[in-house]
Amino acid sequence: MTSLLPALREMSGRTDSPEAVRFDGHSLTYDELSGAAAAVAHRIAGRGRVAVWATPTPRTVVAVVAALLAGVPAVPLNPRTGGRELAHILADSTPSAVLAGADDVLPGAFDGVERLDVNPSVRARATGFAEPAGDAPALVVYTSGTTGPPKGAVLPRRAVAASLDALEDAWGWTAEDVLVHALPLFHVHGLVLGILGPLRRGGSVRHLGRFSPEGVAAELLSGGTMLFGVPTMYHRLAGALDGPDPGRLAEALAGARLLVSGSAALPVHDHERIAAATGRRVVERYGMTETLMNTGVRADGAPRAGTVGPPLAGVELRLVEEDGTVLRDPESIGEIQVRGPNLFSGYLNRPDATAAAFTEDGFFRTGDMATIDPDGYVRIVGRKATDLIKSGGYKIGAGEIENALLEHPGVREAAVTGEPDPDLGERIVAWVVPDDPASPPGEAELAEHVAGLLAPHKRPRVVRLLDVLPRNELGKIMKRSLGV
Repeated sequence: MTSLLPALREMSGRTDSPEAVRFDGHSLTYDELSGAAAAVAHRIAGRGRVAVWATPTPRTVVAVVAALLAGVPAVPLNPRTGGRELAHILADSTPSAVLAGADDVLPGAFDGVERLDVNPSVRARATGFAEPAGDAPALVVYTSGTTGPPKGAVLPRRAVAASLDALEDAWGWTAEDVLVHALPLFHVHGLVLGILGPLRRGGSVRHLGRFSPEGVAAELLSGGTMLFGVPTMYHRLAGALDGPDPGRLAEALAGARLLVSGSAALPVHDHERIAAATGRRVVERYGMTETLMNTGVRADGAPRAGTVGPPLAGVELRLVEEDGTVLRDPESIGEIQVRGPNLFSGYLNRPDATAAAFTEDGFFRTGDMATIDPDGYVRIVGRKATDLIKSGGYKIGAGEIENALLEHPGVREAAVTGEPDPDLGERIVAWVVPDDPASPPGEAELAEHVAGLLAPHKRPRVVRLLDVLPRNELGKIMKRSLGV
């Protein structure tokens, strides 16, 4: 297997080494990043796993690249993780050290864990490091823990390389691309795609530190070619485009080569608002912590709101019934199962959970429900546990009802769940943030609106008004917080 980050090796020591990363004005060239990572790698070589206090700074990039260089698995940690969850992750992953910035204040859960400060100004020669085997673990990324304590997904080097190379093929990703984003660096989206993706290609990344439409516009207008974001970010961009002076932002988005949304479904309403203002379509992709990237709308393909594109190169994808039978009619709703080089090795210290996650023929059970268009584009309708509603004998996906609700002018945000009903089995519940809290749309009005767009059996039977929908840091609606 070739190096996981070939560009870093090839450009190290070059006097014309281009910029690799930039965070709010603080940048590192490839040569500087290579030297800083090597200095840390020499300190951790031969150790077991290392934790990385994943702040949105160049130090996090140096720490993760150092671990990859030394062949030591990195465990990126969310600095906002609560004490109980952090203690669980540290007890489960047993890091030999934590890599952090000198000015980072670490919580008491790290008592007893050796601390190694990362200073990008301290550098060494990146020599003497052998490339580990492809199945060697690169990262241990912890799941969100929505159904129990977070589990550590062990991501091997070959999975990271396979996913990034598949995206290179799908998106025409090259060393000329300059990626702009403001995603957290403890997750697959922000760290693997948003940092390791550009570094594998030999391109550069500009991290905003904190998301803002103004920051996006400034970076795209000064050379950025790609934008990665989550639906919450694109919703804010759409809102800014609807504002009194959208010219600079509209110009910036129109000039980008690729606008990509991920980590949750982007509502069709926001797709259309951005396209109308800029003439550009946002493309979506679909992945998970355990699988990295599974599907993606190609740069040379047809963007289609509500879809996440076809499977990426090397990925096998199928839909199955509840009993595991493979669906012969892919336009019916079924659970997504995937197989390919992009899959994780298993859950750390959880052989039971690992075994349960895979079928006998090696497919991973994603728990996501979808249909497949005749041309192979996948349409995700939601999670099996929270977004598949069985009402009156029908299987109904929450996502299409949410999109329909968002087309009503009185709805700002919407989430749909099911709750037990003695007659229907489950009834559809709409959780709505009204555009005007003083004059919210009525239950009958919204039910009629959805029935007219979709079908009568898909109308909400109950409407509950909220001031805001609960979301996590990646913009996903936390439906379990709604009482699901």
